[in-house]
Amino acid sequence: VQLQASGGGLVQAGGSLRLSCAASSRIYSSAVMAWFRQAPGKDREFVALTRWSRDSTNYADSVKGRFTISRDNAENTGYLQMNSLQPEDTAVYYCNFNTIFGSYWGRGTLVTVSS
Repeated sequence: VQLQASGGGLVQAGGSLRLSCAASSRIYSSAVMAWFRQAPGKDREFVALTRWSRDSTNYADSVKGRFTISRDNAENTGYLQMNSLQPEDTAVYYCNFNTIFGSYWGRGTLVTVSS
């Protein structure tokens, strides 16, 4: 499975972006899709996850109420809607699919939030 993440860019504080993560092949229902991010000089951290087969989501405390993870099963694509962005959200965002066949990572998409 190859993942293509997109949607990053430069936005002012308070703005919004929507990230997409498209998988090259079908994602089976047992999978979990997650977003992680890595800010300069920091470790990669968890942002959000969703079960691929049901509406079950989890969020890092730092993004709760601002970010929404979603999926389009038919398109094998996951999304991360990011609202009320703050400079501390600046990072490279990575999508991940964890399946029974393995764990797959996208290349990452850069989000820069200016103050």
